[in-house]
Amino acid sequence: MVSYNKLWKLLIDKGMKRTDLQTVAGISSVSVAKLGKNENVNIDTLNKICDALQCDFSDIMERITNISEEAERMPLFHQEEFRRSQKTEEETNKQTKGFALGELFCGPGGLAWGATNADIGNDDFKIYHRWANDFDAETCETYSHNICPQAPDSVICSDVRKLNLDALPPIDALVFGFPCNDFSVVGEQKGFEGTYGPLYSYGVSVLKSHKPKWFLAENVGGLRSANEGNAFQKILDDMRQAGYRLYPNLYKFEQYGVPQARHRIIIVGIRDDLPFEFKIPSPTPYENIDNSCRNALENPPIPPNAPNSELTKQSPQVVERLKYIKPGENAFTANLPPELELHVKGAKISQIYKRLDPQKPAYTVTGSGGGGTHIYHYSEPRALTNRERARLQTFPDTYVFYGSKESVRKQIGMAVPCQGAKIIFEAILRTFAGVDYPSIPANVEE
Repeated sequence: MVSYNKLWKLLIDKGMKRTDLQTVAGISSVSVAKLGKNENVNIDTLNKICDALQCDFSDIMERITNISEEAERMPLFHQEEFRRSQKTEEETNKQTKGFALGELFCGPGGLAWGATNADIGNDDFKIYHRWANDFDAETCETYSHNICPQAPDSVICSDVRKLNLDALPPIDALVFGFPCNDFSVVGEQKGFEGTYGPLYSYGVSVLKSHKPKWFLAENVGGLRSANEGNAFQKILDDMRQAGYRLYPNLYKFEQYGVPQARHRIIIVGIRDDLPFEFKIPSPTPYENIDNSCRNALENPPIPPNAPNSELTKQSPQVVERLKYIKPGENAFTANLPPELELHVKGAKISQIYKRLDPQKPAYTVTGSGGGGTHIYHYSEPRALTNRERARLQTFPDTYVFYGSKESVRKQIGMAVPCQGAKIIFEAILRTFAGVDYPSIPANVEE
C-alpha cells in the first residue's frame, strides 16, 4: 500500500492548498481526489507533482506496512473508506491464487506474455501481473495494451534510477531482463563500464526489499564473457547475497521450437528458505516441431489486416541486389555484379543483406542497425515487416505494437520470444507444484 501523507505535509510546509497543487502541477481534480484516497495515479501525474514542487518521489509518497496505524493518521472522513478499500483488497488477494508478478525493464511484454500464459493445468499455480516498469513511453503503451489493458496505471513509465523501488506493491515473483546493450556479442563489449551494465543492481534491490519467492533474470549470451567473465560472476554473487539459490543456463531457443536462433542467459532464482529445486527444462519435447522460418511466416498466413504490417521502403538498387542473393546468403557470400557489390572497410558482417533460409530457423532478430540489417525474405526481394519479425519472436498476430516503425522494430528485437519464455515459466510453476518434468543439466557453471 502506498500513502501520500508526505505530500500533504509538504503542501502544508509550503503554505499550499490542494487546489494550488492542481494548478501549479497541471493535474486534474480527479487525480487530486485519488491522491487523497491513496489510490493509484499514473506516473505522469507523479512526475508533474515532483517537477512543480521540486522534489523526488520519496518526498511525496511512502510504502505502508502497518495498515491500522496508517488509517489512524488519516483524516477522519477518509478512515472508513480506507478500511473498506483495504478489506476489499485483502479479500481479493485471498481469492487470487498463484504468483503476483513484478517486472523491471519490461520491454514490450515478451516475458510477461510467457509468464501470464504459462499453464500447467492447475489454477493454484498461475502467474498474474501486478506491476511493471520501463523508461520508453511507446514500449510501455505496447505492454499495457497487451498485458494489462484493465490496469494501465500498473505500468510505470520511468527511468528505474528515479523510481522509488520500496514503494512498489508486494510481489511473489520478479522478472527483469536488464538492458543488454553493454553485454552483447555484437559490437564492443563494455560490461560494467557501459551506461547500462550496472542496471541489474536495481533488480537485486527489489529482491532485497520485496523478497519474492522466485525471480527470473535475462540477458544476452555475451554476458558470460563481459569484463573477462568478472561481470557475470559479480551479478551472480549479488543475487546470492540477496538470499537466492541460482540456476543459470544458456538457452538456445531454436532448440525449444522457436523459429529463430536466439541464445540468452536466463537466471532463475529461488529464495533460500524455500525447499524447491529448479531444473533446466529439456528441449527434447520440442525436437520434432517444424521451427523453420518458412513455417513460422506462412502457416497460417498472416492476416492481411494484421497490425504492424507496413512494408519497409527499399531503393531500386537494394531490390536489385537482393535478387542476386540466394536464400541463406549475404552481400559478401553472394555472386554480385560489380555495380551491386558493397565496398566496406574492416570486417564483413555476415548478416548484411542476409536472406533467410526457408528450411532453417531465422538468424537472430535484432532491435537496431543500419542499411542491410533488417532481415530479408527468402523468396521476395524485401526486408521483413515488423509483423513477420514478431512472428519469429512468437508473438501472436493480435499483439499490437505502438510507436513508429523503427520504434516497433526496436521493441520486437529487444524482446524475449514469448513461447520460449512460456516454457521456462511453466517449468518454474511445476517446480513449485511438485510436478516432475523432463530436464537436462545446466550448461553454465556458477
